[in-house]
Amino acid sequence: MDASNITKNNAVVDDNSDSATVVSSIGGSFPSSPASSVSSESGNSWMDTELVEPHVGYKKVLVTGGAGFIGSHVAEVLLARGDDVVIIDEINDYYDVNIKESNLKLLKDTYPEEGRVTIYRGDICDRQLLSSIFETENIKWVCHMAARAGVRPSIQDPFIYVHSNINATTHLMELSNKHGIENFVFASSSSVYGGSKSTFFSEEEVVDHPVSPYAATKKACELLGYTYHHLYQLKVTGLRFFTVYGPRGRPDMAPFKFTDRIYRGVEMQQFGDGSSSRDYTYIDDIVDGVVRAIDRPYDYQIFNLGKGAGTSLKKFINLVQKYVGKKAIIKVLPDQPGDVPYTCADVAKAKHLLGYTSKVAFEDGIKRTVDWYKRSYAKEITNDDTKEEIPQTIPVSCSAPVTV
Repeated sequence: MDASNITKNNAVVDDNSDSATVVSSIGGSFPSSPASSVSSESGNSWMDTELVEPHVGYKKVLVTGGAGFIGSHVAEVLLARGDDVVIIDEINDYYDVNIKESNLKLLKDTYPEEGRVTIYRGDICDRQLLSSIFETENIKWVCHMAARAGVRPSIQDPFIYVHSNINATTHLMELSNKHGIENFVFASSSSVYGGSKSTFFSEEEVVDHPVSPYAATKKACELLGYTYHHLYQLKVTGLRFFTVYGPRGRPDMAPFKFTDRIYRGVEMQQFGDGSSSRDYTYIDDIVDGVVRAIDRPYDYQIFNLGKGAGTSLKKFINLVQKYVGKKAIIKVLPDQPGDVPYTCADVAKAKHLLGYTSKVAFEDGIKRTVDWYKRSYAKEITNDDTKEEIPQTIPVSCSAPVTV
């Protein structure tokens, strides 16, 4: 391995390949944690867990946050295979509401039949609204994708993260227990590994050192899930997503930001020297993992969903430049508080228990994302746009339905 490879702690990030790979050098076993597997109580690892056969047949699924990036893609796949979907989303202005409205319009236009897509606009912390949805919709499966996202904003306003993430999840679990939900699947985050000494993250690691309020709320939701399973036998699966990107991605996330700024010829901010690494995971792969988890009602499990390979920020920017066809104008800034330098998912558990594997190579995913951006956004941009400060968000045109 030559000097262009980046070695940090327990992992190697190889930037010479199209999709950088991480090779673990971690030996031994990790301490057990209640947030890893219900089998940890008896000292057994997830390898001892009995495989759950996927549920086959029709489902009516509540998808919270169904107007958002991941939620709308999950809803799309569920609808495409014949399930009915109930969406609740408050359509807040964390990012441009036009993007969320476009996602909902895509779903309604593609599946206009009565009862296929039911949309409720409201706060998932509204107990009365949630109760009425559970009472009237006869839901038996819950996919909880709604959350207040973002590490840096959570440091600025932690209270809204506690409200939106912890309170809402508690309400949903209460109602799920009351109404006999078959399976409760929710979005956690790789950010829970914030204080980890390793860079090849396993679900069996103890994750008691979150470095942002956002990460702390996600860890709290995992613990709540364990509690509701322990007390009421609610079947709960938490999914730790690793940096998700792709068509219809959030405009506040780096993949969209960098593509947009490079295309416009506008200066972009790079935090750190470019050696930091993320396990960038294409949206199709994430959705495949989510749907597999919905179909397999394990008693209580936490899974990593990632590519299982890290890519440096420098490599990421170079690939975006390649497919946009322009050079980036970069302003280098110091690392941000709350950020972690390296993430990489150990997906062996998800592969074994869910049959999950990442299928989309990183470079292919970047190409697809840039192609979508050009189709959906480039026509909105005039020459004058490149001379002005880039807007926070711009209108979006939805891509064709995603397939996994």
